[in-house]
Amino acid sequence: MFQGMEYVYAVYKEKSFSKAAQKLFISQPSLSAAVKRVEQKVGYPIFDRSTKPLSLTECGEKYISAVEKIMAVENGFVDFINDWGELKTGSLVLGGSSLFSSWILPQIMGAFSRKYPLVKIALVEENTSRLEELLQSGGVDLVMDNCILDSSVFDRCEYQEEHLLLAVPGNFKINEKLQEYGISAEDIRKGIFLNPEVPGVPLEYFEKEPFILLKPDNDTGKRAMNLCQDHGFTPNVVFELDQQQTAYNVTCSGLGISFVSDTLVSLGTDNPNVIYYKLEGKDNTRKLFFYWKKGRYFSRVMEEFLKTAGAGCQQTDSI
Repeated sequence: MFQGMEYVYAVYKEKSFSKAAQKLFISQPSLSAAVKRVEQKVGYPIFDRSTKPLSLTECGEKYISAVEKIMAVENGFVDFINDWGELKTGSLVLGGSSLFSSWILPQIMGAFSRKYPLVKIALVEENTSRLEELLQSGGVDLVMDNCILDSSVFDRCEYQEEHLLLAVPGNFKINEKLQEYGISAEDIRKGIFLNPEVPGVPLEYFEKEPFILLKPDNDTGKRAMNLCQDHGFTPNVVFELDQQQTAYNVTCSGLGISFVSDTLVSLGTDNPNVIYYKLEGKDNTRKLFFYWKKGRYFSRVMEEFLKTAGAGCQQTDSI
């Protein structure tokens, strides 16, 4: 019943017989015949050929789900075999949001590739919800994220702790009243701002200022809103965006205040037109994790990558 499943899966991924045939380097009639043979063995059609693009029937959805489970088992066995080759071959697919894919993961990937140059590494940049889907389906092996994912589905290890800061355009007059609270990008890079003697800014001073927040389903957006409400006000949101880097860029242009992580400030390019402030409150601190699917074969490639990432990931524990 699953002989020829690679043909069915290719059509499913491409949503087209012609495109799938090109990918497989076979003729379209040959591909159509191969898929038809599978459907005959199953006893029901897998594809609804009346729709454009091609879609799955109810039976087809179950078939594809089963195929992905088979592929996951096969990939797990390939990972196991690769372990015996001392990482002279193998692959690793990483996932992260725009911030982590731009500033953190490439550095770790470079260090890992210098140690194991024959291991192929791929990087997927997506939002958290999509990365969670890919991690569960086996589309990625490891995901870096600062959200808390379902502990019944995923295991994790801590990479580092990060802190939210307030980024304010330097031309805002409110800065003149709060000079004693301002901190520099250099203080953030060196971690000096974490000293208990460095005061957090009273956030309520910014109640009437324009804010650039991330959307409510984003962890930074949720924390920003909580911090404002804990200080007795609802922020005046002039832009609602998807990415922390984008919000920071808008702040750099002078249009509003944003909440950014010390990760972004430490690794990004400093902007002299922005003033930073330390924040106080339970929502200003969070942890950055590497996640992987619970119960999957934990390959040596994954293990060595986490070791390369740093001491915090050398021990891999369940949540």
